[in-house]
Amino acid sequence: MTVLEIITYPDSRLSEMSEPVKVIDEEVKRLVEDMADTMFEAPGLGLAAVQVGILKKILVYSDQPEAENKSYKVLINPEIVKSDGKHLSENEGCLSVPEFRSNVQRAAKVSVKALNLQNEPVEINAEGMLAVVLQHEIDHLNGILFIDRISSLKRQIYKRKVNKLIKEA
Repeated sequence: MTVLEIITYPDSRLSEMSEPVKVIDEEVKRLVEDMADTMFEAPGLGLAAVQVGILKKILVYSDQPEAENKSYKVLINPEIVKSDGKHLSENEGCLSVPEFRSNVQRAAKVSVKALNLQNEPVEINAEGMLAVVLQHEIDHLNGILFIDRISSLKRQIYKRKVNKLIKEA
């Protein structure tokens, strides 16, 4: 079990676009295991590779985070191919944006296409919390933080708080 360091805002890597994975090899599989360990240790519902400083289009998530036997799923090169409806994700948070939560407007349903660890295509049709988690993590892979989806006033308040903490440190 290797728990990786989660990078936090304002680290510039969080606003960069991740690169597609070309080959799913042992290195990618090891990274996925480490990401899952990190997600469960944090604890979180999902984790994108960029959150551990790796600019690759890989994400892990758990659709049963409360289960005794921790299990997770992996999406390689995921993309949202369809979204429908509106959903207010209440009190959304992020491991890379510590100590801040906000309501975020999300799609109610999404269809995501990706590859699994066996390099096979998968499609997930999600709604509710799973749809929110997938949108949140795919945003990370595209250089978007959830604070980029809230009002500019709330975003500026958070940024000022972070800058003040940095200056004090």
